[in-house]
Amino acid sequence: MAEIEILYNGRCPICSAEIAAYRRQAEAAEAPLRFIDLHKTDTRDWGLTPDQAMRRFHARRGGQIVSGFAAFLTLWRELPRMRWLARLLDRPVLRPLADFGYNRAAAPALYRLHKRREARRA
Repeated sequence: MAEIEILYNGRCPICSAEIAAYRRQAEAAEAPLRFIDLHKTDTRDWGLTPDQAMRRFHARRGGQIVSGFAAFLTLWRELPRMRWLARLLDRPVLRPLADFGYNRAAAPALYRLHKRREARRA
């Protein structure tokens, strides 16, 4: 099975905490996951600018990139403790709702928080 790369924002404390939990689960399950901090890689390899990479969650397997809620599903399917959530939310009614919630609320809110933190650093 091809390794799945997970691109995340390592400067976001919320994202980093979530990724740390996923990483522990992945290591325990020996899941084929590699976590990549977007600030420590060339995002052009993903076909993204750094700003585009910060706006959403991304996963890549065998050169195919998925973003947003689909990337979470890709990740969760590899983690034994999260598979149930992937199966539950990847349903005809729930998937569009989860996509909407991520795209319209969660991702924009996390991006705005990140931009504020970065502005305070400058």
